Amino acid sequence: MDTILHGHLNRRKSALIGGTALIIMALAAFFSYGFAHENLVLQGDSRATFINLKSSNTLFKAEIFGWIIILITDIMVTWAFYIFLKPINSSLALLAAWFRLTYTAILGVAILNLIFVLLLSNGTDNLSFNIDQLQAHVMLFLKAFETIWAIDLIIFGGHLLVIGFIAFKSSEIPKVISILLLLAAIGYIIINVFISFFSQYNEVISILKLIFNVPMILGELGFGMWLLIRGGKFSKAV
Repeated sequence: MDTILHGHLNRRKSALIGGTALIIMALAAFFSYGFAHENLVLQGDSRATFINLKSSNTLFKAEIFGWIIILITDIMVTWAFYIFLKPINSSLALLAAWFRLTYTAILGVAILNLIFVLLLSNGTDNLSFNIDQLQAHVMLFLKAFETIWAIDLIIFGGHLLVIGFIAFKSSEIPKVISILLLLAAIGYIIINVFISFFSQYNEVISILKLIFNVPMILGELGFGMWLLIRGGKFSKAV
């Protein structure tokens, strides 16, 4: 009885940590990418982007800090998901954890490109580049960040696909959440395959984003809210 109770408490603890980390991550992502990055980086305009980075240096540093928060919370979510889902299917929970850890490691590589951009935009006096070369290097590193992250989100989609499948097989997790997770997984994979390898099909990408936007937002965030409210509260794991 004590072992069962201890297991339930561990699942509840992991649910609370995972749900909290997901909400923090969502807020950080909204700020770093949805607000800061979108306002600072103007695609195809290296001069305006460079001016934005120079004049709004604090905002760009805040964006990078937000990405670091995302990185840390991703590691927390990896652990929490594994502990919570292990009683349902231990082998698939481990596979999902490896997918997310791989995604997180590659995200770290992508973030390095933003740090290079910060160094370039701050240290112009110590560089031998002329202004055009400097702006070109800044745009190259920004493009590298976005390209690496897009490819990385394909792996993230694989993670969500496994999580969604485990959730669907569980009698504890609501079916609507598992379906949203599966749809989000398909959306992340298809959209980012197009962004990474077929970027010329802008209209197709726009349509796909329109189709999958809602499940991509509500899938993992909805699971996080459910974990906070209901996850591990003495209900059946399978």
